[in-house]
Amino acid sequence: MHILTKMLWRVVRFFQLFKIAVAGSEKEFTTGSINRAIFLLSIPMILEMAMESLFAVVDIYFVSHLGVNAITTVGLTESVLTLVYTGAMGLSMAATAMIARRTGEKDPDGAAHAAMQSLYPGLVISLVVSVVGIFFSRDILLLMGAAKEVADYGYVYTKIVLGGNVVVILLFLINGIFRGAGDAALAMRTLWIANGLNIILCPLLISGWGPVPALGLKGAAIATFIGRGIGVAYQLYHLVRGRDLIRITRKHLAPVGRLIGAILKIAMGATAQMLIASASWIFLVRIISHFGKDAVAGYTIAIRVIIFTILPAWGMANAAAALVGQNLGAQQPERAATSAWRAAFFNMVFLGIVAIVFMVGAPAIIRFFTDDPIVIGYAVQCIRLMSGGYIFYAFGMVLTQSFNGAGDTRTPMLINFFAMWMFQMPLAYTLSVWLKMGPVGVFWAIAISESAAAIAAILLFRRGTWKQVKI
Repeated sequence: MHILTKMLWRVVRFFQLFKIAVAGSEKEFTTGSINRAIFLLSIPMILEMAMESLFAVVDIYFVSHLGVNAITTVGLTESVLTLVYTGAMGLSMAATAMIARRTGEKDPDGAAHAAMQSLYPGLVISLVVSVVGIFFSRDILLLMGAAKEVADYGYVYTKIVLGGNVVVILLFLINGIFRGAGDAALAMRTLWIANGLNIILCPLLISGWGPVPALGLKGAAIATFIGRGIGVAYQLYHLVRGRDLIRITRKHLAPVGRLIGAILKIAMGATAQMLIASASWIFLVRIISHFGKDAVAGYTIAIRVIIFTILPAWGMANAAAALVGQNLGAQQPERAATSAWRAAFFNMVFLGIVAIVFMVGAPAIIRFFTDDPIVIGYAVQCIRLMSGGYIFYAFGMVLTQSFNGAGDTRTPMLINFFAMWMFQMPLAYTLSVWLKMGPVGVFWAIAISESAAAIAAILLFRRGTWKQVKI
């Protein structure tokens, strides 16, 4: 009876903390229980990323019914879009680190200044990408290895997605601002609104209903732009009119060169590490496209399924980044380190369970998206091999984000450079082309190199030099 009562109390306590986390009613994370702080920050970030991953799976589900050409177009376009994500996430990491540090120092005005200045470079990047995407969409698909029939079929989708990239950049960047301030619940609500609308609009615009015409693949791109555009509008309202931890007023609007320079200095390392990873992924897709559109389609579906699990894990990593930044600002470096290690352990448990599910249930999962046996074969190979490195990757992703949260973006940049450009890409080409293993050689290269990068992150984080970084 006593054991049952204790278990019931723990369940009640869990749901009480869960409610606090989702509501975002507690925003002080530099004192008290570290486990509580990780839980309160992680839950909304995990839910935020879960919605992002749900959208990715739902989107490819409806797109997959349009045929292999549509799947291939989405896969190749998103490989290029990762370059946009690179700029957005680099700035987002810089904003998170800067604002977390100011929040830990109890300087809300300094945090608001940093938030506003981080938006300016994001808008410049989006303008450049829009111009390139609008005028060169067909050429981009051909450059990525698409057959002429795929490029002719899907270039309008690519044009809309790249041309409207501003909503993607601002969505990532502003949510990084909210996370740095410890307002993870607001970032969560933003993505739930944006992707919830996207999930509703995607089948409606692709297949049509009533007076709404069937737009096919173009409808998927329009649905994404509308959903994320409304999400950005919600973010801007809270930045300007809300009563949250970060509020931008007229005095914060004027560009401040010194502050923009400080943000860009952090963002350069973060962007470089993302660019290295993005260029690696583009190179890998280019290798896979050498083996035909069925291989690209299988890889695209597998990556979407993997993202479904990786993005919630990134929620845990983002929570660690915010905790490290805030605790360093509060002059508590040991608490920052403990927060990172505990978050990494919890992440390992989660991804370890996911890896087991993938090993056992991969064929059934992939059949949900396609009944093409060749595509299924490639996708199952990919998902099983990549999930084999989840145990190491769980630690690596949390510690990498912890470096970033401390403002030390150089260390993960170097890890990515050696692991991906000097190891992953040559290994993928050697296994798949020279040794004639085909796409499975690429999948092996990804699993091996990601595990090696994670081990390097663990060893370097233990040195503790990130504790001395000043921003």
